Amino acid sequence: MAHLSQAVIGLVDHYGYWGLFLGLVLGNFGVPIGTEVLMPAAGALTATGHLSSLWLTIAVAIVGELAGSSIGYAIGRFGGVPAIERYGKYVHFTHARLVRVHEFFERWGNFAIFVCRFIPVIRGIVGIAAGIAEMNLAHFYLWTFLGSLVFCTFLILLGNALGSHLDAVLPLLHRGGYVVLAAAVVAAIAVIIVMRRRSKAVGAG
Repeated sequence: MAHLSQAVIGLVDHYGYWGLFLGLVLGNFGVPIGTEVLMPAAGALTATGHLSSLWLTIAVAIVGELAGSSIGYAIGRFGGVPAIERYGKYVHFTHARLVRVHEFFERWGNFAIFVCRFIPVIRGIVGIAAGIAEMNLAHFYLWTFLGSLVFCTFLILLGNALGSHLDAVLPLLHRGGYVVLAAAVVAAIAVIIVMRRRSKAVGAG
């Protein structure tokens, strides 16, 4: 996967936003690209001038994630479990991972889509699982968008802040991706809780 990640980063370096879009589309329906590495790299490329705008980089990343997740959803919805059993091995989507995502759905409901956006590997196949479950599209896109917004913004801003020093940090980020992303999840959930409490307080007042 490391070689594939480097290839996609090279694609972004050479083809700019189109390369970033393509990489994230592929990474969001099962291709093991390693988006937790790709996005800080895109942020660093923005800092060095290879990509023109930080906010455009974030926007393209989110659109790429939504497009890839849509393809994943369609695969799951129209191909179902038989397609996963037959072709899942080519994108490392095993039956065990399908069961794991299903358990997330059982525990968290539609909010599982948001949670899974922060889990390496699982984030790239959760759209397929949502399609198999025939999840309501409005809920699917809402939680996918919110999760991708936090995920993309956090990692792209991190890469942008590190700039030319990113090469020394990428291996650590890749190995410690779970820790970094877990911290982002906790922060996002904390924001949601605070917003809900404020909304209730305003309603009560």
